[in-house]
Amino acid sequence: MSRPYRSWASSEDVRVRMRGTPRRDTRPELALRRAVHARGLRYRVSVRPMSQLRRTADLVFTRTKVAVFLDGCFWHGCPVHYRGSVTNSEYWARKISRNKERDADTNRRLTDAGWLVVRVWEHEDPVVAAQRVAECVLQRNQTAMKPGADSRSESRGRS
Repeated sequence: MSRPYRSWASSEDVRVRMRGTPRRDTRPELALRRAVHARGLRYRVSVRPMSQLRRTADLVFTRTKVAVFLDGCFWHGCPVHYRGSVTNSEYWARKISRNKERDADTNRRLTDAGWLVVRVWEHEDPVVAAQRVAECVLQRNQTAMKPGADSRSESRGRS
């Protein structure tokens, strides 16, 4: 006989609310995407930067190998805004710790593969964050355009 399923949620209401939380197209993501797009940059949305890595970036500039992650203050343990949960606190402390470890692992794996990782907190001004993203993409684009680099894929100046 199997044991009855025990949810991670502290109550059925919490479980329903958490399952309804969007994984993409959140308000901060949309604001960042609009601001980056307004700078003339084109990108892929919510894709794996590397197919063998089961991690999804919010914005991916494939030609310049820049992956942008917009991290939620609660889910990723923002040093400014994160406040631990009172209910089911041990579960959430472990969950947030694992998320931070996975973020560091993702950064390391992508960096080792030649990617530039940009992390943006959800509380950041999207226009300021978009400027930072644009600078990173344009810098990588210029590096790729230097003599001796294979510039065919970068010749249009888009990412």
